[in-house]
Amino acid sequence: MNRRARITIVGAGATGATAAHWMAQAQLGDIVLQDIVEGLPQGKALDLLQSGPIAGFSNRVVGANDFEATSGSDLLIVTAGVARKPGMSRDDLLQTNLNIVRSVTEELVRRSPDAILIVLTNPVDVMTYVAWKVSGWPRERVMGQSGILDSARFRAFIAQAVGVSMEDVTALVLGGHGDAMVPLVRYAYVGGIPIDRFLDRPSIDALVDRTRKGGGEIVSLLKTGSAFYAPGAALAQMADAILRDKKRVLPVAAVLAGEYGEDDVVMGVPVVLGAGGVERIIELELEPEEREAFARSVRSVREPIASVRHLL
Repeated sequence: MNRRARITIVGAGATGATAAHWMAQAQLGDIVLQDIVEGLPQGKALDLLQSGPIAGFSNRVVGANDFEATSGSDLLIVTAGVARKPGMSRDDLLQTNLNIVRSVTEELVRRSPDAILIVLTNPVDVMTYVAWKVSGWPRERVMGQSGILDSARFRAFIAQAVGVSMEDVTALVLGGHGDAMVPLVRYAYVGGIPIDRFLDRPSIDALVDRTRKGGGEIVSLLKTGSAFYAPGAALAQMADAILRDKKRVLPVAAVLAGEYGEDDVVMGVPVVLGAGGVERIIELELEPEEREAFARSVRSVREPIASVRHLL
């Protein structure tokens, strides 16, 4: 009998715990929730486990403060780090979260050398680059979660504006996970119909702007934290694609090696996501305006990467 997949989530805060919830409910595998705060991962894991008889899942869910409990994982997810507060940019978190991601990655890869690693910690594009360098793994096995979340926000805003089901809206966001992200209006559809058949250009531009600032909008409302339901759901979708080898076409923060004319940088791009991780990067033909926006987004990520490269 095949064993169940083993998933480690580092960081038992709101995002990590919510991701664990989505994954347990989808019965993706046994879950280890790890955090340095004593009692926090154990308590949340026990609470989640006890929801199994009600929600109808039988996955094992355990909490731990040490990294030994993560040994032999198939999928590693890093959510640990300092969350944004009102007035902070993702880049404000750079130095603190770099130290966290570096040390966590070292602990994880030593104990699960054959796993696939997903990073959520902000600034996610830079932290994914850090994890890739520290791990020494092939780029296919290290990625960040951002494009699914950004695209979901764009889809939700379009559905609200048009007054249709979110299920019938498709959209794609490229680039870095920040204000320089690139929502591709040309690839946004409602039931297969281009959105410019439903909305005028000023309305579409307003949705694009709101998507770029989507995380900040939530931070300003919560005041003491950042988004966690949608990021957790996005992580679960990635885990589902990888652990069930679905070959999903999804936007993720991937290491580029010549794609889109860029090299040695992490960018949100559409990929084929399966058991091998990022199995293929899909290159789109971008219009001049889109390519210029993508280049600006690349520059916004290259700068912080350059500032920390000597530390890796």
